[in-house]
Amino acid sequence: MAPVSILLVLIGYFVLLIIIAQVTGRKGDNTTFFTGNKSSPWYLVAFGMIGASLSGVTFISIPGAVAGDGFSYMQMVLGYLLGYVVISQILIPTYYRMQLTSIYGYLEKRFGFWSYKTGAAFFLVSRIIGASFRLYLVAFVLDAFVFAPMGVPFWLTVLLTIVLIWLYSFKGGIKTIVWTDTLQTTFMLLSVVFAVIFIGRELEWGLGDMIQKISASELSQTFVWDFSKGNHFIKHFASGMFITIVMTGLDQDMMQKNLTCKNEKEAKKNVTWMSLALVPVNLLFLSLGALLYLYGTQKGIVSLESTGDFPIQLLNPETGIWEGIRKDQLFPSLAISYMGPAVGLVFTVGLIAAAYSSADSALTALTTSFCVDFLGFKDSEGQVRDRYIVHLVFSFILFGVILFFRSLHDESIINTLFKVAGYTYGPLLGMYAVGLFSRVKPMDFLVPFIAVVSAVSSYALNFILVEFFHFNLGFLILLVNGAFTAILLIISSLFKTERA
Repeated sequence: MAPVSILLVLIGYFVLLIIIAQVTGRKGDNTTFFTGNKSSPWYLVAFGMIGASLSGVTFISIPGAVAGDGFSYMQMVLGYLLGYVVISQILIPTYYRMQLTSIYGYLEKRFGFWSYKTGAAFFLVSRIIGASFRLYLVAFVLDAFVFAPMGVPFWLTVLLTIVLIWLYSFKGGIKTIVWTDTLQTTFMLLSVVFAVIFIGRELEWGLGDMIQKISASELSQTFVWDFSKGNHFIKHFASGMFITIVMTGLDQDMMQKNLTCKNEKEAKKNVTWMSLALVPVNLLFLSLGALLYLYGTQKGIVSLESTGDFPIQLLNPETGIWEGIRKDQLFPSLAISYMGPAVGLVFTVGLIAAAYSSADSALTALTTSFCVDFLGFKDSEGQVRDRYIVHLVFSFILFGVILFFRSLHDESIINTLFKVAGYTYGPLLGMYAVGLFSRVKPMDFLVPFIAVVSAVSSYALNFILVEFFHFNLGFLILLVNGAFTAILLIISSLFKTERA
């Protein structure tokens, strides 16, 4: 697939995004940027949030993981449903009742100034690392298949990526993102559908044949009942529920879109239908993963015999030599090298769409949180220029972090940094749990220290368990982290009571 062809498609794609931005961002003020004027149709938000909840990492990792884990990921998806019920019935009513622009304003009204700043700061750190990580992966793909063959350096590829996001999001903010997310979700799903259709035609399978082949394969195993395994049903289900509550319900990035709905009723409707839609969407991704393996093995181009650090072997179409690849490389490798230019182009756009749907909203949420939570912005015209500056500064921060990832040249370190960012959600879980389900009033000035100690202690505990007992807490670290925070908050409240 020629790099020029990919480049032309990407140019057309971003021209479309910028046109949407011009229409939605017209006469955009802070109210438009932060809340979308509370005018977003719930069904549009729901559809767009499907793409936002599936990042570029998920886009390529879920299909590849089928070889080792089967369809067990669906256990976590079922947990998502319960998590979204909590968001719909508890968090959304709270946010709408308090008329919040930044959801961390809840912490100020419940606990105080330092709790408020701690929650917002932990979000900023987490989203900067997370968004940079996802954009790094996209820039890496663009560099490998488009810009590097043209002699364009990696830093310039990253800069172009950031500039494009800034161009279509700096004015309309969340109002623009709601509409561009819809477009990006469409392209992401189309890329999966195109790949499925291609495999069906190549193997001469109809829809019924594909369903039968997948069902008869060991790749479709869904429920795991061996408790010693990390993907046991209860572990996966509970993890899915709490990950959803924290990474959607307590995350400014995701909740800012929900808060653009006209009222609480429509926001609830949006969350309900979006959560239900995630079930068939994730099932589609998993089905694609099974089909990729079935297609590859039948064509004699994929082998599941692992060698060294690589669990899969792929036949290089140019050299005819078997090469080891990671599981998350399966979809891009087959789409670009074996499925023809049409599928390759749609896959590339789908990957960009999946990553940008999370990255552009992250940049908007970072700007919103910093402006509202730290600079005290209100809906006034006089602060629009200052908001542009904040938006630009965060763009450069993302640019710098991505280049830092590139300089490490060590994928394990980058993945570790990404996982560390996840520890920032634990203290948020603990703070909101204590705030919503108790009358405890902790010592506010200690909350920043409690949050840091809880995150560090959780990381240290997991490190000890892995090193000495060969037991990894995995997703459960979120609950441990939140529990540490809640316990320390309660203890601090006891001291406060005694002093009073």
